[in-house]
Amino acid sequence: MSKNLVIVESPAKARTLAQFLGKDYDTQSTFGHIRDLPKKELGVDVKKHFEPVYEIDPEKKKIVANLKKAAKGRIIWLATDEDREGEAIAWHVCHILKLDPTKTQRIVFHEITKPAITRAIDQPRTVDIKLVDAQQARRILDRLVGYELSPVLWKKVRAGLSAGRVQSVAVRLIVEREREITEHQPQSSFKVTAVFDSRGKELSAELDTKPTKSDSVKKFLEHSKKATFTVESVEQKPGTRSPSPPFTTSTLQQAAASRLGYSVRQTMMLAQRLYENGHITYMRTDSTNLSPLAIDAAKNYIAKEFGAKYSRSQQYKTSSRSAQEAHEAIRPTHLSKISAGADAQQHKLYELIWRRAIASQMTPAEIDKTEVRIAVSGREEIFIARGEVLRFDGFFKVYGGSKEDQILPDVKKDDSLKLRSMLASEIFSRPAARYSEATLVKKLEELGIGRPSTYAPTISTIQDREYVEKKDLDGETQKSRKLFLEDGKITESDKEIVVGADRSKLVPTQLAEIVTDFLLKYFGSILDYQFTAKAEADFDDIADGKIKWQESLQRFYDHFHPLIDKSKDASRSETLQVRELGIDPKSKEPVFARYGRYGPVLQLGQTPNAKDKSAPKPRFAPMPAEATLDDVTLKQALPMFNLPREVGKTTEGETITADVGRYGPYIKIGKQFISIKDHDPLSISETEAREVIKEKAKAAEERQIADFGQIKILRGPYGPYITNGKKNVRVPKGTKPEKISESEAKKLVERASVSRNRRFKKG
Repeated sequence: MSKNLVIVESPAKARTLAQFLGKDYDTQSTFGHIRDLPKKELGVDVKKHFEPVYEIDPEKKKIVANLKKAAKGRIIWLATDEDREGEAIAWHVCHILKLDPTKTQRIVFHEITKPAITRAIDQPRTVDIKLVDAQQARRILDRLVGYELSPVLWKKVRAGLSAGRVQSVAVRLIVEREREITEHQPQSSFKVTAVFDSRGKELSAELDTKPTKSDSVKKFLEHSKKATFTVESVEQKPGTRSPSPPFTTSTLQQAAASRLGYSVRQTMMLAQRLYENGHITYMRTDSTNLSPLAIDAAKNYIAKEFGAKYSRSQQYKTSSRSAQEAHEAIRPTHLSKISAGADAQQHKLYELIWRRAIASQMTPAEIDKTEVRIAVSGREEIFIARGEVLRFDGFFKVYGGSKEDQILPDVKKDDSLKLRSMLASEIFSRPAARYSEATLVKKLEELGIGRPSTYAPTISTIQDREYVEKKDLDGETQKSRKLFLEDGKITESDKEIVVGADRSKLVPTQLAEIVTDFLLKYFGSILDYQFTAKAEADFDDIADGKIKWQESLQRFYDHFHPLIDKSKDASRSETLQVRELGIDPKSKEPVFARYGRYGPVLQLGQTPNAKDKSAPKPRFAPMPAEATLDDVTLKQALPMFNLPREVGKTTEGETITADVGRYGPYIKIGKQFISIKDHDPLSISETEAREVIKEKAKAAEERQIADFGQIKILRGPYGPYITNGKKNVRVPKGTKPEKISESEAKKLVERASVSRNRRFKKG
């Protein structure tokens, strides 16, 4: 048995380390955090300086037992990640193994390579308690907020809701942006472009103003029929485009979203795998620095592959305070390696990282810019034509793509130009763009809220908790007027354009709006952007040893806890935005729109006092399609109380009913539910319902390859698979699903279940 035991937090990282350490070292993994605050209680003694009570995760007890057994009589090396989370894991390992954190050897490395690991072993340190304290402060503060604030939401809004210091601020950003968009009143104006003739060559230009009235635009075009157009000035000047710094966590997430279409969570999972397999440096960092070795390696590679004129070594300044604990930007561990990763997605992300790191050490692209100003006789407006010519591609060689030349014809001051055509197109002002996952990360970073390790889980949480949906929005069609001048004639036309279409944007649910309004009213200071950023700054000060973590928590708690007591006075009906729509003419009962257990609902009749057992209970109905709590009317609401509605009978004589559920409108036959998103449940006919049932049966028949009772072989979106109703197993490659027997299908399902259980038992 080797005398050294290296403990890391990831089995993949352990396997990669083992390749470099040799037979004198054994590697073991904690599989993440092995000790934490208890799940079912606060676990923090507020009266004893916020003393935490940690417990071993029940699922990790076997891992802990194995670590204790492996650690006996050996030299322990703690090699968890170099950020605060990694430092905290190392500290918890010390406590579990009864090691002295001030004496146990702690090694850190920014990349999993032989030189980096050798260097770390030659220069070990001990656990940095200041970093541990900063992590503890964040964990405890977030526990205090979640544990005390979430029950308030359970009482005032809905059971099972959660609130968090960073997640609630992120939701607030999305809610406020959506309201900006809703309140935006589009203003129309006209973009006027012209095509001129310059000695037989075409010159396109745009008017420097955007008229807002069609009458004034028409007058301008009428004037232009007989106007003369003269080159007022020609300005030429050289320009440059400089490369961006190498990636930080947030800029990688943004670039991967825009260039590769990856979600924030997906990007971080792929980057984690690349890091653990030794392909890139640590992926959670605010730093844009590169090591001197990396800069030299980039210089040599660029000079060899592209020539010395493309090389420009540069160190980028890092603005973030917290970057001091993350020593380097994200880069390949070997800059000469242009491809790496276990699958296509990893390959693409690695290539993006490689291109950005190499480009950051290359020369700027050189561009000649030309601006031509064209005067219109008798008018003050000016047409402007702009052109660019790429003189030297520089870093465009590897990142950013080649710049297409926009070459203008050779014109000189006072040249007279002939008008070929002129087009005035009506355009509409746009509100601020909705947040995507990447732009939300950028905004949180700008505000100083959260850190690299928190962005992905925060964005995942607000979607998992149904505060936010990632959606494609179709937009609305609007008429756009166009006026076209050619050969002395003006023609007018209308064209329909789509306004407000969006793809993969974060849209708040009604629940998000209700919770945000409530929190802003009773916990406004906690959701304040500067207040939240100040908490992050305090964590940095704790890590720097400038303040004690208990002091920071005490200041926060003294401010936060009294707000919990004040919120008890909040009215539930006010919180749920209960709105009376009017009186039902038949029952003479009031009709309300309110937020219910699963979302917005309609209510007919008053909610009885809990003590009055004999009082009639109100009736509930789903909201009409496209209506919200804010805009639903009594006229829209009343028909919804006719649901569920009997539509007719199936050909077999079974009753068909139509209704609206949590996931939209549907018809029901016995215990079967069939979505009818293209039909109105209030008006769908028996004939239409039967057609829907027929189409559903046909689709199910086409999907089914074999039916063995409990076990079936089906066609899925990713290929054929076997299912027993609880577990799905892919059909092995090279096997024809039609030829699989019942016994073979059963064996494949059983084998997959056993294999999965074994993997789970290992960790």
